[in-house]
Amino acid sequence: MGARRDYYRDPDAPLPNSLKPGASALVTDERGRVLMQRRGDSGNWSLPGGIMELGETLADCAVRETREETGLAITITGLLGIYTDPEHVIVHADGEIRQEFAVVYYGRVIGGEISVSDESTEVKFFGLEELDALPVHDTVRLRLRHHVEQGSAPYLG
Repeated sequence: MGARRDYYRDPDAPLPNSLKPGASALVTDERGRVLMQRRGDSGNWSLPGGIMELGETLADCAVRETREETGLAITITGLLGIYTDPEHVIVHADGEIRQEFAVVYYGRVIGGEISVSDESTEVKFFGLEELDALPVHDTVRLRLRHHVEQGSAPYLG
């Protein structure tokens, strides 16, 4: 196991011992492709995001994490959804077992250059059909599906 393991609707998942608010950004380019980063801790492709820090809003968190993980500066343009499913449990190597708590914003690139960080091994824009054959966690696929299906109403779950 890497530094992180996700359990989703798995009866064998351990009980959480932590809950931390996090944010991520679904950023599209002019062709509708979605910005994804390949996580260093799991090898999965994911939306850029992370844990909120003291002194910032969740939207600030999404902007900061996107910059840190992808090299791109973004502005927040909307809300994709709120994801707090207690059946999504994330186990970290340090013993933390976290229940999902993520707010996913829409964002638009306003500057920067694509680059990798110590948390990502690749960063790239993908067409949604390209992601079908790549390692993407079910919970990220759910967010991508909501992006395609929802229109303007945010997911509240």
